[in-house]
Amino acid sequence: MNKIFNKHDIARNAFMLHGPLSRCGYDWWWHSFTAQDAQTGEDKPFFIEFFICNPALAEDKPVLGQLPKNKANKRQPSYLMVKAGCWGANHCQLHRFFSLNNVRIREKAPYEVEAEDCYACETALRGSISITPQEAKAHPEWMCDFGELSWDLTVDKQIAFNVGYGAGKVFRDIEAFAMYWHAEGMKSTFRGTITFNGRKYTVTPEKSYGYADKNWGRDFTSPWVWLSSNCLKSKVTGKVLENSVFDIGGGRPKIYFVPLDRRLLGVFYYEGKEYDFNFSHLWLNVKTKFSFEERDNEVYWNVRQENKYAVMETEITCQKKDMLLVNYEAPDGSKKHNSLWNGGNGVGTVKLYDKQDGHLLLVDEIEATHIGCEYGEYC
Repeated sequence: MNKIFNKHDIARNAFMLHGPLSRCGYDWWWHSFTAQDAQTGEDKPFFIEFFICNPALAEDKPVLGQLPKNKANKRQPSYLMVKAGCWGANHCQLHRFFSLNNVRIREKAPYEVEAEDCYACETALRGSISITPQEAKAHPEWMCDFGELSWDLTVDKQIAFNVGYGAGKVFRDIEAFAMYWHAEGMKSTFRGTITFNGRKYTVTPEKSYGYADKNWGRDFTSPWVWLSSNCLKSKVTGKVLENSVFDIGGGRPKIYFVPLDRRLLGVFYYEGKEYDFNFSHLWLNVKTKFSFEERDNEVYWNVRQENKYAVMETEITCQKKDMLLVNYEAPDGSKKHNSLWNGGNGVGTVKLYDKQDGHLLLVDEIEATHIGCEYGEYC
């Protein structure tokens, strides 16, 4: 259904900080994937993000909003932040900042961002971050841990989640929403190498279970929800689903600073057939219920999405010991998300139903692993 909305659109993946958003806006490209330890073969999930904030306010050095003197003077941040890290054992998030005066940004599609050895485009990622324990302790405004991480990767974005007119040119031009989303590669494969704290990891397309999307706007959302995986196996047939992926995201969108009710965008691309649960597609009459629970040792998501034709029920858990409380500051310099749970090795089940003559007909019950997962509310 509605396959027109599940199409690639690199124009939506382009640099977006023009006009007013250049002075109070962010734009980021997120990538997450699984690598294997070169010695043991053990899986380890990683993430790499290029985050641009307020390019029109660029100075000779990065302007960090959480620096006490900048907070006192209400100075807005301005920088490219290269964010990279991993989940699981020894999980960490590392941040490297550049003045936007020293960053090359392609203004139109396809996007390119380059600063020293850090580079990102539609098909490649390269870079490195090195932060000592002493530096991390001395610079809390960096909002990160310590460690060393370098990467050299190629990316193949195979299936997109195009959310439709809500992130289209008209709504982008009038800045209708506070936060926009486009998943150019909700199912992606990665290839290359990672070195993390001196240990080497290999990234292969068959075992990368990759994901790539972008967000941009003038503010974040609260609550903030994200769930996605393309490592899926049918519990009905026992077969691995080679051409499938689901993606759920959103929370409480704002239109012209007016918040809507709690709503999510969602899709399940099931072996070539798209099940669309996008609330902005009014003709589908989408209804969503979701909850999040923080338990002693794990976090738990429950999402039920329904449209005129189908139902998707999603239950996900992730161990807290494997997760991060991921850090961002908003373009106005505030840091409202201080409990944003973020993981890359969630597990769970998805039940997919067709509606038929007033009844639900089970299409499949799917076991999902290597799930990217996130939840946070302002606090």
